[in-house]
Amino acid sequence: MRLCFLVEEQYRDDGMPLDVIRQLCAWGHRVDVLRPGSSLIPLSRAVQAGSHDAWVLKTVSGGPGLSLLEAAASVGLTTVNDVRAIRGVRDKALAAVIARGSGLPVPVTYAAARAADFAEIPEAEYPLVVKPADGSSGRAVRLVETPDRLTGPGAGPADGGLLIAQPYVPNSGSDLKVYCVAGELYATERCSPLHPGRAVRERQVPLTPEVARIAEEVGAVFGLDLYGVDVLLGPAGPVVVDINDFPSFRQVPDAVARVSAAIVRLAREGAGRPVVPPARVSSATAPLAAIGQDR
Repeated sequence: MRLCFLVEEQYRDDGMPLDVIRQLCAWGHRVDVLRPGSSLIPLSRAVQAGSHDAWVLKTVSGGPGLSLLEAAASVGLTTVNDVRAIRGVRDKALAAVIARGSGLPVPVTYAAARAADFAEIPEAEYPLVVKPADGSSGRAVRLVETPDRLTGPGAGPADGGLLIAQPYVPNSGSDLKVYCVAGELYATERCSPLHPGRAVRERQVPLTPEVARIAEEVGAVFGLDLYGVDVLLGPAGPVVVDINDFPSFRQVPDAVARVSAAIVRLAREGAGRPVVPPARVSSATAPLAAIGQDR
């Protein structure tokens, strides 16, 4: 099987996806790597129908890789995840509207080009969490306690892009990262970027049926196969505060082998459809004896 990975400079040395690429090569697959942010890409030759069994994207939200992935999809190539699903979650303003319209538990969301415009939000809704609509990896996420703190250094995206704001969900200071690997669900507890001073040990934790159901619904609504959902356990129950395509899968048991095997299956069967229906909640490592051998 021949695969193409789009990897930007931010992830040049990351285990996700480099270890996955090494694993796929070890299984006998051919993997081409394109770096859209730092190299010349022979577009007419690289993006051709039949050139690869699938293209896989690991780039920052606002990077150029998504355009190349869309180009691959336009000539009929399989993309992991489905390119329409990636576009749906990488624009956080769009994702909030889709999620809320589908009945997912997401906070009320506001959008503005300037942080100062959020001063129109009633003060009773403060504190606010403000972040770029095209942000990733917790970049430029701020907790704004009162309207007078909206402006100042770091108050707006450097490129003039859109910002979103959501009322802060009171929580313990930890985030629940729920990862889906083509039908298998795992959860990791880690320190919230809004509360870096709190001591939270990153660890795999069990999933409750309620959170598992929400994570499954996210995949179904957006058409994702490999994804992560950031969940806060607020006073009124679980709340979805972010959705990511191809996340880090930290603390997922045998993550490299599992993600690699999922990519192989998705490349063969086509992304955007459940690989293991329905999604299953995993609290222990499943057998890996035959993983990746079907190629």
